[in-house]
Amino acid sequence: MDLGLADRTVLVTGGSSGVGLATVRALLDEGANVATCGRDAERLAKAAAHLGAGSDRLFHSVCDVRDSDAVGDFVERAADRFGGRLDALVNNAGQSRMKPLDETTAEDWRDELELKFAGVLNPLAAARGYLRASDAAAIVNVNAVLAKQPETRLITTSAARAGILNLSKSLATELAKDGIRVNSVCLGLIDTGQWTRRHAATAGDLGHEEWQAELAADRGVALGRLGRAEEVAYAIVSLLSPRASYITGTSIDVCGGVGRGIL
Repeated sequence: MDLGLADRTVLVTGGSSGVGLATVRALLDEGANVATCGRDAERLAKAAAHLGAGSDRLFHSVCDVRDSDAVGDFVERAADRFGGRLDALVNNAGQSRMKPLDETTAEDWRDELELKFAGVLNPLAAARGYLRASDAAAIVNVNAVLAKQPETRLITTSAARAGILNLSKSLATELAKDGIRVNSVCLGLIDTGQWTRRHAATAGDLGHEEWQAELAADRGVALGRLGRAEEVAYAIVSLLSPRASYITGTSIDVCGGVGRGIL
C-alpha cells in the first residue's frame, strides 16, 4: 500500500540509533524527505553514513532537544533544505532512568521531566508554523507503556512518560484547529542497543534469543520475545501517513502483548 509519504518532509528527533534510526530508514524507503538530529555527533554521523549521508532526501544535524534555540535553528535549516516545507514530526529523543525512589534525587526528577517535556514542546514550538501550512500534518510522540503501567525501578521515567501521554492527548485537541493530528506510540521491550549491551553484561552462556525469551517471560510479554525497532517504525510511519487522516488523540501499544491492566 502506498502510504502517501513520498516527497513529504518529516523531522525525526533522536534518529541516530534504535527506533529513531529505524523510523528514518522506513521514511526514506517510503520516498519521504527526512531531517533528523541527535546529541552524539559521532553516532549521528555513523548512522547517516549507513543510511546514505549524501542522499538529497536526508538532512542531519547535532542538536539537543532541551535547547530551544538549537532546536529552532535545526528546524529552520531542515525546512530550508527541503523547500520550506515540513509535514510531520516524530518526537523520539529520550532515554530511561533506572532508579528506584530512594536513590532518586531532586536533580534526577528535574532532568527527567525537562528531557521528556522539552523533547516534545521545543520541536513543536519550532515546527508548528510549518506544520500548519501542510495539508496532512501529523505528530507522533514516541512514548512507552510505562506511561500506563509504571515500574517503581523506573519511577521518574514512568511519571514523565505518563505526563507526556496526557500532554499528547491535550495537544491533539489544541492542534486540531490547525489541521495537525497528534498520536502516541507506546513501546514495550524493544531490542535496541541498550538490551544488546545488557545481554553481553549479564547473560553468561545464554544465547541472545534464549536470553530474550527468559526476559520476556519474566516481564509477561505474551509473544515471548523482545520487539524489533523496525516493528515500532511501522506503527509510527503508519500514523504519519495521510491515510490515517481520521486518527488523532490516540495511542498504539507496540509491546508484544505485555500488560497489567486493560487501559
